[in-house]
Amino acid sequence: MSATERALPMTVPAPDLPARVRIHEVGARDGLQNEKATVPTEVKAEFIRRLADAGLTTIEATSFVHPKWVPQLADAEALFPQVSGLPVALPVLVPNERGLDRALALGARQVAVFASATESFARANLNRGLDEALAAFDPVVRRAKDAGLTVRAYVSMCFGDPWEGAVPVHQVARVCTALMDMGADELSLGDTIGVATPGHVRSLLTELNGRGVPTGSIAVHFHDTYGQALSNTLAALQHGVGIVDASAGGLGGCPYAKSATGNLATEDLVWMLQGLGIDTGVDLGRLTATSVWMAGQLGRPSPSRTVKALSHQE
Repeated sequence: MSATERALPMTVPAPDLPARVRIHEVGARDGLQNEKATVPTEVKAEFIRRLADAGLTTIEATSFVHPKWVPQLADAEALFPQVSGLPVALPVLVPNERGLDRALALGARQVAVFASATESFARANLNRGLDEALAAFDPVVRRAKDAGLTVRAYVSMCFGDPWEGAVPVHQVARVCTALMDMGADELSLGDTIGVATPGHVRSLLTELNGRGVPTGSIAVHFHDTYGQALSNTLAALQHGVGIVDASAGGLGGCPYAKSATGNLATEDLVWMLQGLGIDTGVDLGRLTATSVWMAGQLGRPSPSRTVKALSHQE
C-alpha cells in the first residue's frame, strides 16, 4: 500500500448530499492561461492525458480566444487535435463567433462562453458593456446549439467585483437567466476574486431556483483567496449542486482580476468528497502525481495543500 493510499480520509457520509459529483477540471485552460512563461504544447497535451488517466471525465482543454489577449493559449489549433481522441469531454472556451468557427473546424463538441455579472468587469474583460456583451453571446450560443454542441456559460464576478464591491444577487440572476434563455445547457457561477461565503452561495442558488433555473444545470467555480472555497463548495453540495469546477494543483487566477488567486485545487476537493463518501471516479494518487509533475514543468511547488501533504509523505 502506498503512502497516498494509507493517507486517504476516513469516509463518513453526510445526509442529503449528492451521491456523485462531476468535477469540471479547468487546470489546462484556466489554470495555465495566466502563466507568464509559455508552456509547450506537448506539455499541455501530456497534462490533459494524465488528468484523463487519473479519472477526470471533463477536462477543459483550451480557449479559442485571440492570441493577443491570452498568449498562453495561442496554440489552441495545435493542441486540440493532440487530445481530441481521448475518451473524455473536452470543452473549449469560445469568446465570439470567430472562436466558435475555429472550434467547429476542429470538431469540438462542447463549448463555453464567458460572461460577467457586472458592468465593470464586462468592460475590463470583454471591452463592452454588460448588456452589449450578452447580446454578442446570443448568436454564439444559438449557432453552437444549432450545430448540436453542448454550451456552458461561465458567469464571472457572481459574488464580488474588485471595482463594484458586493454584487446584488438579483443582478447576477438576471445575467444567468438571460444566458439560459439563449439556450445554455449549464451555468458556472464564478467567485472570481474569492470573496463568497456559504450564506451568500445559498442565497444565489435559491434566487436562481426561484427564477426557474434548475439546480442540475448549475456548477460552482470558487477561488480560494480568503480560504473559503471548500466551505462554499459544501454549501453548494448541500443545496444539491453536483458539478464543481476545480484546477489540478490549484493552478490559476484571472488575468483581468489582479486580486484573484488560484482556483480550488482538484486534490483538495477530491479529499473532501472522498471523506463524505461522494463518488468522483478520480484516483487521488494519480491526480496528485500529475500535479507534482506539472509543478515540475512550471518550476515551482503546487499550492494545493493536499498535494503538499501527500507528496511529502511519499
